[in-house]
Amino acid sequence: MSGKVGWPLGKPRSEETRKKMSEQMRKRWTDPAYRERQATVPHCARAKRPPRGTPERRYYEKVREALSRRPERCGSSAHPVANGMKKICYDGYRFPPEIIQQAIWLYLRFTLSLRDVEDLLAERGITVSYESIRRWVIYFGPMIASDLRKHRPKPHTSWHLDEVYLKIDGCMVYLWRAVDAEGEVLDVLVQPKRDQHALKLMRKLLKKYGFVPDRLITDDLRSYGAAARDLGIEKHHERGRWKNNRAENSHQPTRRRERKMQGFKSRGSAQRFLAIHTAVYNTFNVQRHLTSASTHRGFRAAAMDTWRSAIA
Repeated sequence: MSGKVGWPLGKPRSEETRKKMSEQMRKRWTDPAYRERQATVPHCARAKRPPRGTPERRYYEKVREALSRRPERCGSSAHPVANGMKKICYDGYRFPPEIIQQAIWLYLRFTLSLRDVEDLLAERGITVSYESIRRWVIYFGPMIASDLRKHRPKPHTSWHLDEVYLKIDGCMVYLWRAVDAEGEVLDVLVQPKRDQHALKLMRKLLKKYGFVPDRLITDDLRSYGAAARDLGIEKHHERGRWKNNRAENSHQPTRRRERKMQGFKSRGSAQRFLAIHTAVYNTFNVQRHLTSASTHRGFRAAAMDTWRSAIA
């Protein structure tokens, strides 16, 4: 290979140039007027504006217009929040909170992939990467799920426990799940073994809800009996192959999401996603087949109000 080879990423700056640039930046950020001026400008508005008449310029103006309608900062009281709930902060993001909230709701509420949500938003004129949606779900999901759990009523006094296997990275792990008599998912736990971890789930449930259930229904797995004896609740424990259909059916939403996501990538990611998905599922699971159309519409509106108060 002949010819002069240039620097692949541009010629590196000299030590004198780097010192000069560093001194200029230091003078800028020590100037109170400059810092105050920069704090009032959105991050995307500080970038160089695209040429007029181009699609990039139209998209740039659309984002600027959306950012101008953003609510006040986290310390404000623009939105009423339920007592004991911390307001979620959306500052510093390129997109307004409404777009972030809609993307998270679509992904958690329906059996959609990240690219499906990206296409749905693109159809509405919002260009966002599926990777951004994934990061929004990871960051905001646990906070939203925590707020949703605070709205849930006290669970039923009959609990059902069951386990199902998941294949993660070629290895079999077990998903332990507890539901009450009305189908409310109480908790989930992803563990590599099937023997002593029933005790861990039971202890977690008793500590979380603060009372002993009247009935604790499981299948014939011996780990449940041993765990109930260790906790001193053996008299509440019932075992039966067909008594635990409530917990068996509760695995179906997880299986649908697992197929759509083409499997979970690790135990940590599975535990994190299922904990978030469980809170959203409990909020919107209004058991439509048991109510009339008018009652269902009322329950659905109440679920949406709960969601809006959690994401505020």
